[in-house]
Amino acid sequence: MAKLAFLGLGVMGYPMAAHLVKAGHQVTVYNRTASKAAAWAKENGQTHAATPREAALGADFVMACVGNDDDLRSVVLGDDGALAGMAKGAIFVDHTTVSAIVTRELAAQAAEKGIGWVDAPVSGGQAGAENGQLAIMCGGDAVHFSAAEPIVDAYSKATVHFGDVGAGQLTKMVNQVCIVGAVQAISEGLYFAMKAGLDPKKVANLVSQGAGGSWQLANRASTMVDNHFTHGFAVDWMRKDLDIALTQADAMGVSLPVTALVDQFYAEVQQMGGGRWDTSSLIQRFRRMHGEDM
Repeated sequence: MAKLAFLGLGVMGYPMAAHLVKAGHQVTVYNRTASKAAAWAKENGQTHAATPREAALGADFVMACVGNDDDLRSVVLGDDGALAGMAKGAIFVDHTTVSAIVTRELAAQAAEKGIGWVDAPVSGGQAGAENGQLAIMCGGDAVHFSAAEPIVDAYSKATVHFGDVGAGQLTKMVNQVCIVGAVQAISEGLYFAMKAGLDPKKVANLVSQGAGGSWQLANRASTMVDNHFTHGFAVDWMRKDLDIALTQADAMGVSLPVTALVDQFYAEVQQMGGGRWDTSSLIQRFRRMHGEDM
């Protein structure tokens, strides 16, 4: 059993922290909305703290799953930040999807205090978090990763180390690039099937079993056809992630033309009022273009 802290109890963090309790660990949580932290603590028989620093006091590992670069800095730095409460030898495991720049910046400040850092963004969405079946892509010192791996195994189906600090975030960028390309292709394919007079769900079921299959097709085709998007990973968050990936690609001199195009398609979805819709809502663009009810 390890003594842990978990910072950030959103749709991902709330069930992830609970899986750590089920694995036998002692967990103290922090959340910006204190009432949510209190509710989690009551539900799981654990404790909550008023600041990240208080949550991190005495913790062997501190996990975070917050919103963006600024959110991460706010829970890590300053008098009330996690680094102020962590002891030398402890390890910070960041599950937030952020830029490789901020990851390396914060890891360097942690290292000055003798604290390890593992960037460990996740993939699998809310369902993966709830079922403890996330794919976790990690960067950091190999010793720190080896120490953290059995802890995060509580909510992981696959945890892989890709290199030094920042490598996990770079891998997550690849993940998001692959997702949006697939979702756009599925949107085009399903809408084509509907306009061709085919049963789109029947088509999706068959295609899912062949070379055109993907997680997105198998898990999102039905809801895309049914015009249902109140679930999954929000468009607003995907645009945040794509901005990170496109900025990184630009810095490396790499062209991501399809990703850049789909990012603009998501901007159109936001303009339609779909910022909180699931990313599979790309298909709504076709319905709007053809004057259909959405």
